[in-house]
Amino acid sequence: MRPAHAGRALGAVTKRELIKFAQQRGRLLSGIVRPLFWLVVFAAGFQNVFGVSIIPPYTTYITYQTYIVPGLLGIVLLFNGMLSSLSMVYDREMGIMRLLLTAPLPRWVLLGCKLVAGTALSVIQSYVFMGTAALFGVTFDWQGWITVFPALVAAGLMLGALGLVLSVYIRQLENFAGAMNFVIFPMFFMSSALYPLWKLREGGAEIIYLLSAINPFTHAVELCRFALYGMFNGVSALVVAGCAIAFFIIANFGYDPQSGILRKTRGGS
Repeated sequence: MRPAHAGRALGAVTKRELIKFAQQRGRLLSGIVRPLFWLVVFAAGFQNVFGVSIIPPYTTYITYQTYIVPGLLGIVLLFNGMLSSLSMVYDREMGIMRLLLTAPLPRWVLLGCKLVAGTALSVIQSYVFMGTAALFGVTFDWQGWITVFPALVAAGLMLGALGLVLSVYIRQLENFAGAMNFVIFPMFFMSSALYPLWKLREGGAEIIYLLSAINPFTHAVELCRFALYGMFNGVSALVVAGCAIAFFIIANFGYDPQSGILRKTRGGS
């Protein structure tokens, strides 16, 4: 395999994803409205709880709306990662995935192209949301728009790889909604997306605090949160990178036709 072959495959898969995305305007609209609803409505109630406070790693006073923007960026990435895996399930039912995997390229390259294409859409939607949030007065320094880019890419890759793993074990579209509820909502609510983790420990919810601390989504949010202020969270970066690699390896193994044959053989023996 030559790099040019992988580049053409990436271009073809990305073009297909962009065309699908352009034809699904509701997907972009829902990707903006959903976090915007949390920002405008949900934050209005919690503002009285959190008020204006100093929350690490910041050294200045910030509003609660500004605090939750990284968490809402995370939910944009998470939902888009899940929707990308939904399209994988659909493509597999329609036979498109089988054609893709029979291309004369390594399987990990094809899955990587699919993952990169989905991440590109996630990052685009994240910036659209940030621009929309700015219309409501929730803004960051212009440097933050640049420094958050690699964090968005890393978090998008990790959550997209998680979606690939789910698409391996979800065989029918009808089962996908339930699986999403068991993944998205626990990951979102047991994280630092809506409130700092020390508030959980302060309130005596030690078990929830520990679960939230080891939640990969928490580290994706913190990576974006630090990056928006021009800072780097090394621990979160390592967790996000490690989970992205682990999820991708699991997905790559799951899409291996030989491993599927082996499972069937053992089951029938």
